[in-house]
Amino acid sequence: MTELMSSGVQLMLVGMCIVYLFLALLVVAISIMTSLVRRFFPEEPPVSKNVKSGLDANTIAAITAAVHQYQRKNKKV
Repeated sequence: MTELMSSGVQLMLVGMCIVYLFLALLVVAISIMTSLVRRFFPEEPPVSKNVKSGLDANTIAAITAAVHQYQRKNKKV
């Protein structure tokens, strides 16, 4: 019975080590891939905010009022 128990513990430790090494390797691989993507595909600068949306002030005010009314009416408690 002791031999069976010791082989079970040994199998458990080997399995846990394999899982730990796999996760460590996964973290390293993701870090390397992230650095490669950032180097070869840098983020584009944001679009200028001076671009007109085509909506007049009255339309924007109506949309804002409707959103506020909806949020007040459907407020989760």
